[in-house]
Amino acid sequence: MCEYSYHKSNKMLSTEKASPHLSTIKTDLISYPKKPELLAPVGNYEKLEIAIHYGADAVYLGGKDFSLRNFSGNFTEHELESAVYYAHKHNVKVYVTCNIFSRNSEHKEIASFLETIGDINADAIIIADPGIILMARQIIPHIDIHLSTQANTTNLNAVKFWEEIGVKRINLARELSLDEIREIIQNSKSNLSLCKSPIEIETFVHGAMCISYSGRCLLSSALTGRDSNRGLCSHPCRWKYAVVEEQRPGEYQPVMEDKRGAYIFNSKDLCMIDHIPELCDAGISSLKIEGRMKGISYLASVVKTYREALDSYITAPKNYTVKEIWHKELDLIYHRTYCTGFYFNSSNEVTPNYLNIHGGSIHSFIGKIIKYLPDNNILVQIRNKISVGDIIEVLPPKGEAIKSKIIAIYDINNHPILHAQPNSTSILQLECLEKISQLTSLNIVRKVS
Repeated sequence: MCEYSYHKSNKMLSTEKASPHLSTIKTDLISYPKKPELLAPVGNYEKLEIAIHYGADAVYLGGKDFSLRNFSGNFTEHELESAVYYAHKHNVKVYVTCNIFSRNSEHKEIASFLETIGDINADAIIIADPGIILMARQIIPHIDIHLSTQANTTNLNAVKFWEEIGVKRINLARELSLDEIREIIQNSKSNLSLCKSPIEIETFVHGAMCISYSGRCLLSSALTGRDSNRGLCSHPCRWKYAVVEEQRPGEYQPVMEDKRGAYIFNSKDLCMIDHIPELCDAGISSLKIEGRMKGISYLASVVKTYREALDSYITAPKNYTVKEIWHKELDLIYHRTYCTGFYFNSSNEVTPNYLNIHGGSIHSFIGKIIKYLPDNNILVQIRNKISVGDIIEVLPPKGEAIKSKIIAIYDINNHPILHAQPNSTSILQLECLEKISQLTSLNIVRKVS
């Protein structure tokens, strides 16, 4: 699970290529953790640009059909091709979702979609349905297959089965503990021939968690007729509920002592920022962020934070510490109570968010920089109202957010205005900044006060 390197005269030599007499040299053998991939959600082209800008190694996205997030915007076939081109230009991998549980009537269209994925040279396709896996192996044998968490892989034998079927990577069931994940990874690597690579293991590390077992929910279908297993979830687990006794219609009794009712199905949000070393040392190949339907402010903050944490640990594992600024950044985004899910077998961590507690703010997000202009001016796509005199901060891909006061606002025709309104493009003139060079396009802008 670790790569070892030997340093001499500022050169790095792999022990696999080293002389058998290398061990006679008196020097310390330095251990470096294997660096996992940081995998980010992408619901549209703008989110693709943001995910890459803030440091994702790979992204996952869906077409207009056959994805479990049909309301996230998604990509047309032409947009998929453009997305793959843009990502590959920035050395970022693209995994396309086709993770519905299909019906017979859809197989012709799915076959056509698979051909498209093969033509645009996506790096992998994410599938849950064994039938679609069979089709993918026949139609696009050159495209890697990643198994969706919807397939509910909970044990080593299941991992071996999927590997024999031709799956390259498995997103394990989120109900597994870290010890179980580590055991699967270690044993899947044993008894491998030298020419064969072990199957890759992927796990979610941040974002919303479905209340149902491995996401296989029937609530949405039963209550609204929208099938969550086919990308149409109406999220009834987030609604508030009360009890009604049949002889007393109209008298709603809260399940818990709370005037708002009870959020009995409302799970907390996963956050593993405090446990990067454990995730890396377990040998997990890819750390996945949830949220194809989340906004670009969420995406920027989460990708940036996990990018910095991963790089910090991989670069200097012995000196690694969790930085308070990472907690502050993740607390700024709108979220439910954070937890570590099933990773450490703690019942308190998977208890539903009964009181529907949220943190962070949606409306502090102002927009994104389109272009830096001379004299401390930035051209910004405005998403929420901002006014002259407000304090903002700009979030660069690396380092702390840059704060400044807005001393003037101009519309697109360079006319002075007091307020920039949502869905407009405006020029914000800022006070003189020491880190002005970091105000680049795609940086997120948010309001402080």
